[in-house]
Amino acid sequence: MWVEIFCGLIVYRLFRGFFSDDNVLDVETSDSRALFSVANRFEKLYRGKVYVGLRIPDADTGSRQNIDMVLVTKGEAVVISVMNLSGFVSVNADGSWVCEGGSKHKSERLLDPVVETKRRASILESYLEQRGVALPEGYFSCKVVLPNQELSTIRSSNFPSEVITYDQWVQLKPEPKSMFSGWMKGAFCGGKKEMQESIHQKLNFILSTAPMWDRLELKGNKYALGEFLEFKGKWEDIQSLKNIKRSKVSRLVIQKTSMFGFAPSTLQVLYSPRDYRSEGASASEWKEVTVRSSTEVLFQPENSTKVGKFKISSVVSLCLTA
Repeated sequence: MWVEIFCGLIVYRLFRGFFSDDNVLDVETSDSRALFSVANRFEKLYRGKVYVGLRIPDADTGSRQNIDMVLVTKGEAVVISVMNLSGFVSVNADGSWVCEGGSKHKSERLLDPVVETKRRASILESYLEQRGVALPEGYFSCKVVLPNQELSTIRSSNFPSEVITYDQWVQLKPEPKSMFSGWMKGAFCGGKKEMQESIHQKLNFILSTAPMWDRLELKGNKYALGEFLEFKGKWEDIQSLKNIKRSKVSRLVIQKTSMFGFAPSTLQVLYSPRDYRSEGASASEWKEVTVRSSTEVLFQPENSTKVGKFKISSVVSLCLTA
């Protein structure tokens, strides 16, 4: 009987290794998933452009400051922090937050997220000025979004107006262009003048070329922000991928060939040459290589000390920043 069990385990591991697209290293992606979910909803609701995962140089410290996202509309820009907290959260007298009973199963004290978001908005404004965009005074507003349904706020009235609780988040409704309702009205309108088209275009261009984290999209609607390191695999596959360099390529997409339900042994990798003059390459400019499905993508996730190893068969796309 033990022989049969042992053989069964071997067969299972072989079967799982052949057919499964699981990552070699399981990296937590729920925070990034929440980030992109919020970004997508903002774009749909307010018909603006959202820039996710910015890394803005701070002239005072010589370091880069992470900004979750910036929403740009015709007349406004909002610096948004997304906090994927769970459990119970309350506000102290000094403005700091205390989160208890969440996924970490311990009490956690957080610096005032609104103050932190405003600080980063100030750094972003200075960066834009250095690149030639002088925005009207008070042009930026700030919001902190709590999108996790497993989070309960204790005494919600104590939270600053910039904080968007889960209950407020789910009640947002699509609005006609240039019209905002409820808590968004003060953030987006506030009596400010419509931004001129030239400033709007320049702002979008600068944010689109600003330093950002690389973005890895995985099967199952999972995302990871961080830094792409390299490919690992057979020598022939690495040679095929040698032209995919940060300086030359902005995006790659993995296409799977149909094998009647079986896992394909090779995959098509489409990649787009980097073009700073436009937002993306046309269909005719995409290039293609074929590699083994065992090829791996090495990716350093944001705020992680471990390098993630992902089978290329589990990857949907990879966006590389300049």
